[in-house]
Amino acid sequence: MPAKDPVREADRTDGRSGKRRTRLKLTIAYDGSAFKGWQSQPFGATVQDVIEEALKRISGRRIVVHGAGRTDTGVHAIGQCAHIDVSGPLPAAEWQRILNFNLPETIRIMRCQKVSQSFHAQHSARGKIYRYFIRNQNVGLPLEANRVWLVPDMLDPALLRRTAGMFVGCHDFGGFAANRSAPDRTVRTLNRIRIVRKGTLIALTFEGEGFLYRMVRMLTGAIVRVASGKDSLEEVERRLREPVRPNWNHAAPAAGLHLIKVTY
Repeated sequence: MPAKDPVREADRTDGRSGKRRTRLKLTIAYDGSAFKGWQSQPFGATVQDVIEEALKRISGRRIVVHGAGRTDTGVHAIGQCAHIDVSGPLPAAEWQRILNFNLPETIRIMRCQKVSQSFHAQHSARGKIYRYFIRNQNVGLPLEANRVWLVPDMLDPALLRRTAGMFVGCHDFGGFAANRSAPDRTVRTLNRIRIVRKGTLIALTFEGEGFLYRMVRMLTGAIVRVASGKDSLEEVERRLREPVRPNWNHAAPAAGLHLIKVTY
């Protein structure tokens, strides 16, 4: 049998309307400063709510946006992914254009493409990449407000790397997350933490199969506290080996965190 064309497979009939239904994958960038995170809430003001409102204006009906995962209040993204099911002959490029026209400048659809009906933004994801930005100096730059964490304390580069290295691999991260779950549900694998420093700007890139609630912010907080002499490597190692509840209280601010990419 010939191989199925994933684009053709994306087109299905909507049983209620009889119209062709197409699944679209959206790659989304947003400035999270003005939003209460990604996921829809009763009082709105989330990225998902704003996109769904734009879709309703365009289509005249509610279209649910299925995101790859949540981001907290104030967290930014350049590579969040989502999918939607739409009807009609409108091509993906036109959906991208019309959506961007109806969205505020703080949210942009960077890419829109047809995908198979088997694709799911969350369940098909194989991993995520987050990047956290730190400005290590006494005075912050105005253009970096709500984008970067200003850390005036001197940070030891060797301790930054040693602490980050402790988190790489498969661990129970229950002591470095806000999830209040059973231990077997807080195990995650961090494939890599890369640290790049350019002058006083430090970028920590976290690559993993999945992340717990506030996990990246809490790991960043732990790394900075050790590098600034406020905590010890031994304390971090102990919490990693024997997760303690209540959880680590020193989360880095949301503003420095950016979702870079969802991998499939």
